[in-house]
Amino acid sequence: MVLPGDGIGVEVTAAAVQVLEAVARTHQIPIELIPDVVGGAAIDAYGVAIRPETVQRCKRAAAILFGAVGDPRWDDANALAKARPGEAILGLRKALSLYANLRPVRVDPALVDSSTLRPEVVTGVDLIVVRELTGGLYFSRPKRRYTSARGEAAVDTMRYSAAEIERIAERAFALAMTRRRKLCSVDKANVLETSRLWRDVVNRMALRYPQVRVTHMLVDAFAMALIRRPAEFDVIVTENLFGDVLTDEASMLVGSLGMLPSASLGAGTLGLYEPIHGSAPDIAGRGIANPIGAILSVALLLRWSLDAEAAAGTIERAVSKALADGLRTADLARPGIQALNTSAMTQAILERL
Repeated sequence: MVLPGDGIGVEVTAAAVQVLEAVARTHQIPIELIPDVVGGAAIDAYGVAIRPETVQRCKRAAAILFGAVGDPRWDDANALAKARPGEAILGLRKALSLYANLRPVRVDPALVDSSTLRPEVVTGVDLIVVRELTGGLYFSRPKRRYTSARGEAAVDTMRYSAAEIERIAERAFALAMTRRRKLCSVDKANVLETSRLWRDVVNRMALRYPQVRVTHMLVDAFAMALIRRPAEFDVIVTENLFGDVLTDEASMLVGSLGMLPSASLGAGTLGLYEPIHGSAPDIAGRGIANPIGAILSVALLLRWSLDAEAAAGTIERAVSKALADGLRTADLARPGIQALNTSAMTQAILERL
């Protein structure tokens, strides 16, 4: 399923599809691409952020390539809209039980100078954040806005069960076993009961994986350490809200939010793959968006849903070669360096496949 969504989601998804089709041809991977609308585009067309038939199509798919959702006409927090674009992605995560969001953060050697941090800080960074995706503040009830005798008020609820924590920890431990066997669990156990449960469950899970070195950090301390000594981390596991915030912070290690891919996975091989950036309405339609996050999401799709490791590696090497050759989009270009538009960067990567 191909769900471009809104804003630059449409532009970067089109670029990603070009790369997917090219690699599928050369590696003889039979694919059928089924497009559909979600987010603000679906609200305009159907009055809902995602149609039930779209969800059913996604359930039958081998994988989902997602762009981004969000439109200023529907995103006003004070608007009394019956539907919001973000309901599309949240609805898919819940309906498909995609409980694990994996966000790799690797600083390409060619982009060491693009980070706002010193080169010696970001050199060698290669980590992955495993974020719990279907629990916590984003989904727990009660969640409402209301008026009381004391005025306007709102409530969100953070709830986690041991089973929810165990399954995301299992995913993180298994991933750590394939990497450097280091796992950092991030919580707020000095304040939150959910975090105390989180830490207890992770410690119990650690007994099953004696080969993995486990550490715990409070989220505020980790946020500082991620900027101060990011190369020390390998696999990070954390809850929904913390993971959302920390991965956006981590994007600055590689120089731009437009560089990072992500995968949302469940118990099987079906996954939803998307760049971590939003719909960026301020630059939508101008043809200047960085397509690399979406293109690298295709590599994750091939690796984790289609079991096509060789094709995934081909894409990642082509991206690295384009960057090594000095090619940059506007979000990465330093002063005095000519920036490529979305189409030109996509073409450059296609030429290097």
